Amino acid sequence: MPVGIVARGIKKVRKLLSEQPGAGGLNERELAQIREQLKDCAAGLGGEVSARQRAARLADTYLGLYDSGRSAILRVIATEFGPDPKAVAKAHARYQEALGTDAQWAAESELRAAMRSARLRILTQFNALPHGMHFVLDMRADLLRYQNKDPALRAFDREIETRLGAWFDVGFLELQRISWNSPALLLEKLFEYEAVHEIRSWSDLKNRLDTDRRCYAFFHPRMPMEPLIFIEVALVDDLADNVQTLLDEHAPVFDAQRARTAIFYSISNTQVGLRGVTFGNFLIKRVVDDLKRDFPRLVTFATLSPIPTLRRWAEKNPEAWSRAFSADMVKRVARHAGSTGAVLNSAEDIRNLLADDAWVTDSRLARALQPGLTRLVAYYLLCAKAGERPYDPVARFHLGNGARIERINTLADNSANGLQQSYGLMVNYLYDPDAIESNLEAYSREGVVATSGAVRRAGHST
Repeated sequence: MPVGIVARGIKKVRKLLSEQPGAGGLNERELAQIREQLKDCAAGLGGEVSARQRAARLADTYLGLYDSGRSAILRVIATEFGPDPKAVAKAHARYQEALGTDAQWAAESELRAAMRSARLRILTQFNALPHGMHFVLDMRADLLRYQNKDPALRAFDREIETRLGAWFDVGFLELQRISWNSPALLLEKLFEYEAVHEIRSWSDLKNRLDTDRRCYAFFHPRMPMEPLIFIEVALVDDLADNVQTLLDEHAPVFDAQRARTAIFYSISNTQVGLRGVTFGNFLIKRVVDDLKRDFPRLVTFATLSPIPTLRRWAEKNPEAWSRAFSADMVKRVARHAGSTGAVLNSAEDIRNLLADDAWVTDSRLARALQPGLTRLVAYYLLCAKAGERPYDPVARFHLGNGARIERINTLADNSANGLQQSYGLMVNYLYDPDAIESNLEAYSREGVVATSGAVRRAGHST
């Protein structure tokens, strides 16, 4: 049985157990005892050894609880260990009085100290434990799940996110290559955390780590066997347009020294607790530098990326189909749709046709659909928005890292998941080392989406 299935099964069991109502909860007396221990933690009473033992006991208690107990502890920390409002008000008043005088800087320091919450001291105590950093990440993951039902937790979540941003600053992270010779425990992590294209077996994993492949990950020194984010790379001749071909275990191994293109085909964040802490852009830049050093013939760096929310968006926006499929296109598709038994008179009929994945097996019908589907994706990537940013989360990631939308590929992922997400379409995002910074600047400041001419024409031809 593939390890990935086992790992996911264990995670599902743990999740189900954690969500059992009433189990692993806390009564008022137990919660009062924990509150006193948290106060001692915040005050830093005793020496270093006793402080660490106290934090360890609290962490063990927390880990032994289910959701009801954990959320109760987090609520106590969130609501009872914030800054003292009276102390903040006094410090702020003194700061206002001291503005423009020699006492201003001392007053500023006093105000900053008053604003520092006891929650941070508790987090620091937890972080000092041998596996404390991992514990804090797991606690943040719980916070993210609970805060929608309990808004009182949100201030604590913002505070812990800021602190994690400092603890996991990219300057502290180490880039490491993962190979088939890496420890088995680390290889099992790839099975567990792969989020884009499921690793089906050990032979599948070995293929992804062969001589014409690379896998890199960021690690924190305090979590040496726990990748924070990893990227899988294929060394090929040209832009890849099909992920099944790219991951074919039986395909001959390519001579990596002849490669001119590096395809980033999977990027997986592994720690839910690090949501909002971004270092994917640094990972890609570091990997590009590493690949250029090892393979000087490489000239193109691009992705083969999924479009995970395309189908959901397209089904909610029926007008997009008439934009993508002109009347002539509908007629052309209709001429090749006879084998399906479908009668196609409108773009809406094409949308209904694609609801059944049987069209994929008819090569002539698939080719007839290609121009319209390309226009649909181009319009989606360029015009569909979530606020002021692209609707598609993968597009937001890559455009936010300075990439350019280079090419749209039809029938690029014929897996059940690929068809369900995006009718099998995928995108190449191009990372041009000479244009990354200017693309990022234009996107960050003005929301300008860098695109190739072909994608731009397809998007605006609708």
